[in-house]
Amino acid sequence: MHIILAIPLPVRLALLFVLGAFLGGMVNWAIYRLAWNPRPISPWSRPDRSAPRRSRWDRLPIVGWLGLRRETALHGPGFWIRPMVLEVLTGAGCAALYWWEVGRAGLLPPGLPMPLPSAMMTMLHLEFAAHLVLISLMLAASMIDVDEKIIPDEITVAGTLLGLLAAGAWPNSLLPDIQLNSWLNSWFLLLASPNQWPSALDGAPHLGSLTLGLACWWAWCAAILPRSWYSRHGVRRAIVLCCARIAREPSTRRIARMALMGALLIALAWYRGGAGWQGLLSALVGMAASGGLVWAVRIVGSVALGREALGFGDVTLMAMIGAFLGWQSCLVVFFLAPFAGLVVGVLRLFLIRDREIPYGPFLCLAALSLIVFWNAIWSYVQIYFAMDWLVPGVMFCCLVLMAAMLGAWRGILSVFRWLTYRGN
Repeated sequence: MHIILAIPLPVRLALLFVLGAFLGGMVNWAIYRLAWNPRPISPWSRPDRSAPRRSRWDRLPIVGWLGLRRETALHGPGFWIRPMVLEVLTGAGCAALYWWEVGRAGLLPPGLPMPLPSAMMTMLHLEFAAHLVLISLMLAASMIDVDEKIIPDEITVAGTLLGLLAAGAWPNSLLPDIQLNSWLNSWFLLLASPNQWPSALDGAPHLGSLTLGLACWWAWCAAILPRSWYSRHGVRRAIVLCCARIAREPSTRRIARMALMGALLIALAWYRGGAGWQGLLSALVGMAASGGLVWAVRIVGSVALGREALGFGDVTLMAMIGAFLGWQSCLVVFFLAPFAGLVVGVLRLFLIRDREIPYGPFLCLAALSLIVFWNAIWSYVQIYFAMDWLVPGVMFCCLVLMAAMLGAWRGILSVFRWLTYRGN
């Protein structure tokens, strides 16, 4: 850490811009490679057979796209502009995020004694690395959702596993929960924050905490199983068809092996206890609670709209965000995302007559806003999370609010269809 801090901040920011630009190149690869309809646009993918021969200079971020303009006949005019701009923005965003989180300690409350101790600077760097990974995954998922209105499991499942790994191995990578009067004792956001961590959630020999962690893990594994639900011929028939598909899909065996291996690692972390177990259990509950809440919203929204309201990709996306940021953060995200979604949805409806809203980008934008303004947001809302009885009420209000907003959207669509009919 001393070696990193010995480098002048402007030099670190310049290097991070380059790193961010290369990271943007990997995001572009994911956007075009993991989409439902893959396209050989990224220079890191195998080019189309009819494309001109590519050189190693094409893989340079930003400037490489200037040379790839020669493939315009294959991919369409201006195809290179969006990926090039994305790499510029990821480079600038990487440097800006480091300047804010590490250079300015923007996620910490003002008034902490300066200079910050070495352990605190290590925590800030771990948080920055975790947030950079999460933001990159959210960016790839959002762009694919905008293009195709799907979110690939390859992004959200792998991202969730990375979030759990980071929380268990480096719990200081979680969002900070630091109070000025006890800032040396409580550093990161945990399952019970802002309250004290209860001893019942400690590691061995407390079996209740292990049961909770395994229940969250197995629930997530069950949720990502390949299944279908057709209830037109009754619930019993739907269950039979769902189980039949799960049994015949090859991915079921891979998920089962992952569930078993993950359970063994969770048990090992529980046996060791300490901060690693606290971070892992917090991430597991954040994953399950966040994904479960979106799943509930999906059911309520489908009833309110009379059709599928949210894709299951939004469920796995929110589970990934919850693994990185915790369940408290995801409740805040739920209050931020629907309003932006409704406003943008109305504009899309009247400007380009598109009735389908990709909701994933709004969840990601709300999560990004929460990360950047974490200190101000947490200092305002933590008093409400300290009231244990209030949390279930907030979740219920989230569901009611979502149902009301989707019902309002259904009314807007009806008015739009009526106006369109009258105009014709």
